[in-house]
Amino acid sequence: MSAPRWSRVLLKLSGEAFAGNEGYGIDGKIVEQLASEIVEVRAELGVEMAVVVGGGNIWRGMTGASVGMDRAQADYMGMLATVINSLGLQDVLERLGQPTRVQSAITMAAVAEPYIRRRAIRHLEKGRVVIFAAGTGNPFFTTDTAAALRAIEIEAGVVLRGTHSGVDGIYTDDPRTNPDATRLDQVSYIDVINQGLRAMDPTAVTLCMENDLPIVVFDLMTRGNVRSILLGEAIGTLVQ
Repeated sequence: MSAPRWSRVLLKLSGEAFAGNEGYGIDGKIVEQLASEIVEVRAELGVEMAVVVGGGNIWRGMTGASVGMDRAQADYMGMLATVINSLGLQDVLERLGQPTRVQSAITMAAVAEPYIRRRAIRHLEKGRVVIFAAGTGNPFFTTDTAAALRAIEIEAGVVLRGTHSGVDGIYTDDPRTNPDATRLDQVSYIDVINQGLRAMDPTAVTLCMENDLPIVVFDLMTRGNVRSILLGEAIGTLVQ
């Protein structure tokens, strides 16, 4: 088997993906599918895996702000939603035999470790999957930005940004509404920002650009995609 393209990666999972077809809450079968793919990649390729999960299946800060809530308060609620998802993913991973640690940017010692960069790296070196919860710990920042930040801090080789809505990369327009939209195999950071392409939020893309951290946007729900990307196959869209 070929050596993996990157030895340490950060996988960004959408919170909405956890909801499956229900659109809300956590679909155990979906979480098990995602967890089993992480376990297979760890076992077969030996890649060190960190994960950031969104919270949109439970609560989105922008939703609260749009109906008059204080934006910071609404964002803190969203951070707590990511902790719920992270604990659910941890449970499934450990039932599949994969040692896992959850590190939270908001201190909650009863259920998760505090985020400590050097400890996270040590967990990865020991073969544990590390799930970073509660975003950056600050309002006004998305979990995309948290994923970029944590990937840079742990010196990951790439951010794997999984999509869940049947879109398998970055397109010139929304392919769900525009049949003429075309998928881009590769695109620059600056084009993503200037053209408003759907990849990660502009703050996250800028962080990656400034630190030469590539992003791969791909269909998370197609089984085997993570493994294929790590083995160098042209899956999704590469941003660099």
